[in-house]
Amino acid sequence: MKKVLIVDDEAVVRNALAKVLNKKGIAISLAASGEEALKLMASQLFDVAFLDIRMPDMDGITLLKEIRSKHPSTVAIMITGYPTIDSAVHCTKLGAVDYLVKPFRIDDLEAALDKVSSPSTLPLDHSGLRINSTKDFIIGQSLPMKKIFEKILKVAPTDSTVLISGESGTGKELVARAIHANSNRKEREFVAVDCSSLVETLLESELFGHVKGSFTGAHQTKHGLFELANHGTFFFDEISNLTLNIQAKLLRVIQEREFMKVGDQKKIKLDIRIISASNKDLVKSIHSGDFREDLYYRLSVVPIHLPPLRNRVEDIPPLIEHFLNKFSKKIKRSVPEVSNEAMEVLKEYPWPGNVRELEHTVERILILEDTDVIRIRDLPSFISQRQGEIQMLPEEPLSLKELEKKYIRFILQRTKGKKTQAANILGINRKTLGMKIKKYGLYF
Repeated sequence: MKKVLIVDDEAVVRNALAKVLNKKGIAISLAASGEEALKLMASQLFDVAFLDIRMPDMDGITLLKEIRSKHPSTVAIMITGYPTIDSAVHCTKLGAVDYLVKPFRIDDLEAALDKVSSPSTLPLDHSGLRINSTKDFIIGQSLPMKKIFEKILKVAPTDSTVLISGESGTGKELVARAIHANSNRKEREFVAVDCSSLVETLLESELFGHVKGSFTGAHQTKHGLFELANHGTFFFDEISNLTLNIQAKLLRVIQEREFMKVGDQKKIKLDIRIISASNKDLVKSIHSGDFREDLYYRLSVVPIHLPPLRNRVEDIPPLIEHFLNKFSKKIKRSVPEVSNEAMEVLKEYPWPGNVRELEHTVERILILEDTDVIRIRDLPSFISQRQGEIQMLPEEPLSLKELEKKYIRFILQRTKGKKTQAANILGINRKTLGMKIKKYGLYF
C-alpha cells in the first residue's frame, strides 16, 4: 500500500489519521469534501480511501458509490461518529471493506489496514494486478499499467466483449484471464484458442464441434470449445488469423447467441463472454479486406491496449524481481541480486519480444550463471554489447522531435533521473531541461 486518501470535513480527524499513517511511510493526500476527493482521484490513483459518512454537500455514501464506479481499484474504509447497524450493512454492500467508529484507537486503524492488505481483499497490490488468489500477477507499477488495471476492474463485472491489442509478448492472455478472474463467471470455464495454430477446417470443428459422420474422419460426435465454455469466458488469441468464413460464423454466434455443430441442424443456446486479442492493427486489416468491420465493432466494445515494455521502463525492475523469484524457486537455488549497472543495461535494452523475452532471458541467466550478484558480464551478449549505445537509427526514421525525446530519455536513464547532471551533459540549463521533460512526459 503506497497512497492513501483521507476524506473528512473535520480537519482534526484528517490530521490525526495522516499523522498515524505518515509514521508507517504511507503517502497521504487530504480532502475536506467529496468534490475535492473526486478531483484528486481524477489525476492520481489511490490504494485506499478513508471516507467520512456525514459530510455537507456530498456524503460519504454517495462518494463511495462514485469511487466504486469510477475507481474500482481503490479500497474504501468508512469512518463515522454516528454508527448504526443499517449504515454499516449498507456500506458493506456497496463495497466498503471496513467501518470505523469515531473516536477510534490506533489498534482499530491498524486492524483495518491489515484487512486491506490481505490477499483476499485487494486485487491490486504493490506488484500489480492479482489474477487469482494464489500466485498469478500482471506485474506493473507504471502509470499506463495502473490505468489498464483500473479498466480491467471496471469491465470485469460486466459481460461486454473486450478486444486486447498489443505487440507479441506483452501479456494479452494474462489480461484476459484477469478479466475472467474478477468477473461473475470466475467459477466457470476460461477457454482459450490460438487462432493462428489451426487450419480453417480443424478450427471450425474445434469451435463448434461435429456430429459423427459429418466429414471424413469424424468417427464420433465431438463437443466443441463453445459448448465447453458455456456460461464461462471464451478467449480468441490472435483473432486476426480467422478466415473470413469463420469470421462470418462467429459474428452469427455473437448476434444470435446460439450455434450448430458441423454436420448438425440442431441449434445449441450459448451464454459466454467473448474476449479477443490481436497483435495486428485490425483497422488496417479491415481496410485490406482481411477482417470484417461488423465483427470488429462487435468485438471491441471495450478496447484495451497493452504498451510495449520499452514504453514502461519502470516496470522492468519489478518484473525482473518477480521472474528471479519464480525461477530460483523452480530450480531450487538462492535468489541472486542484480547490480545497479546490470539493471541499467537491462532497462536500456528495447525488449522487442516484450515481457515474454524478459522472462526467458532471466530464466537463461539463472540456469547458466551461478552467481549471487548478476553483473553486466553475466547478461547475454546481445544485451551486454549494447552498453552505452543509443539506438539513434531505428528501423523507422525518427523526426527531430522524437530523436530529441529519445536522447533526453537516454541521458536521464544514465544519470538515474538527476536533472542537474543530465542538463550539464546535454549542454542546457536545468530549467530548459525541466520544460522538455514536461513537454515529452519524461518523468523519472
